[in-house]
Amino acid sequence: MKHLGDILVEAEIISKKTLERALERQKQSNVRLGIVLEEMGVITEDELAEALGTQFNFKTIKNFINHSFSQELLDLLPSDFAMKKLVFPLKQKDSMLAVAITDPFDMETMEMLTRITGFQIIPVISTRREILDAISKYYLKSAISSENNDSILIVEDTATVAAVIQSALTREGFSVILAVDGLDGLKMAISERPRLIVTDSVMPRMDGFGLLRALKANPMTSEIPVIMLTSKATSEDEQKALEFGFIDFISKPVQPLRVVSRVKRVLELTRKFKR
Repeated sequence: MKHLGDILVEAEIISKKTLERALERQKQSNVRLGIVLEEMGVITEDELAEALGTQFNFKTIKNFINHSFSQELLDLLPSDFAMKKLVFPLKQKDSMLAVAITDPFDMETMEMLTRITGFQIIPVISTRREILDAISKYYLKSAISSENNDSILIVEDTATVAAVIQSALTREGFSVILAVDGLDGLKMAISERPRLIVTDSVMPRMDGFGLLRALKANPMTSEIPVIMLTSKATSEDEQKALEFGFIDFISKPVQPLRVVSRVKRVLELTRKFKR
């Protein structure tokens, strides 16, 4: 099997010098080469998908959001699993099921797909954006709200904490929607397109870090600012959250006035940034 970097160099997508720099970064970060190259901004998602298809001799697929998928086919994979693992069922025939995936290295997900469906899995390489768009259309079945949506999404698995935040923000005139965990929050973010998200860091099914990672992977939600809410309030925890991509950090126990002031501050910052 050819090395991914060699495929990209042969296709003249990157230079040998760029590959050398990427391999050096890969040693330091211990993540896959494709991710490093994407973070460097030297390849696109589509180029990476094509290269992975060539490397593993898998088919690739584009623009499948406009294809027709039966409910029977969609029911083969639970929506939560599809969202969490970034997979989408494409076609089922006899004992085989073609599934759109982004990561051919993820053997654990492939094995889980076989256990869940009972079919032999035929992987088809696609991009995160295409799979998330298809999940939004066919699993969530919700029209995308306009970018002018004025709501704030609170993702919190403790009902009393969520109620305190909702009450404080509602008194200030904000429209508030609630989600009970990260996966629920991801669905709400895609379908509602809130102006701002406040999320707990530790939750079942998907934590705050996983939620932010999924939001950033989808062009429909990547620009939504996210505030972390956490009981871990050391300076190291705050630095980790900000470096990961959270726009702000609020420590627990929840103080309504602090939540309101931080929310207003972030909204003002994003308003100035868009001007």
